Amino acid sequence: MDNLRLFERERLPDALRVLLADYPRAGWETDPGFDGLIRFWLDRHIMFRRLMSELRGGTEALLDQKTDAQPYVAMTARYGGMFVNGLHEHHTIEDSYYFPKLVTKDARIEKGFTILDQDHHDLDGLLSGFVDRANEVIRAADSREKLQTAAGRFRDELARLEQLLDRHLIDEEELIVPVILRYGSVGLG
Repeated sequence: MDNLRLFERERLPDALRVLLADYPRAGWETDPGFDGLIRFWLDRHIMFRRLMSELRGGTEALLDQKTDAQPYVAMTARYGGMFVNGLHEHHTIEDSYYFPKLVTKDARIEKGFTILDQDHHDLDGLLSGFVDRANEVIRAADSREKLQTAAGRFRDELARLEQLLDRHLIDEEELIVPVILRYGSVGLG
């Protein structure tokens, strides 16, 4: 399982992507089973990606001295809080409600849910580092020099988290959306 950990894998194994072959990403939105639950769930993933993009862009602007300290610090606090709280809530609902229901739909992909659950634990560790670096940024607001240094560390943390979160979200989407398209969303929402 170690080579399937979030830090190691390039994607889920083909054996777990079996439904994706029948329901490729390009056809999801035109599938009759593409309902409100799928849209809502994918919209949450889009929101997480946008928040990461905003944080990255704001951090780069600060490091390039194209923005002032106070708006950057406020943005980091606001978007960082939205990101962490939203992701924790999202993963809690998935782990406690959706995954236990979806895992029963097709035995061929059962291991995929174990992998995604492990991802959530791995991401929790990364989120801790994210929060630490964001708090360093906030505490350094009164000193441009300290803020620049803290923002550099935050940028590095963001880059790592963004890459691994995207890997997780893609794998999650490619496992779950085809399951719902195949078996429907009755009883899920």
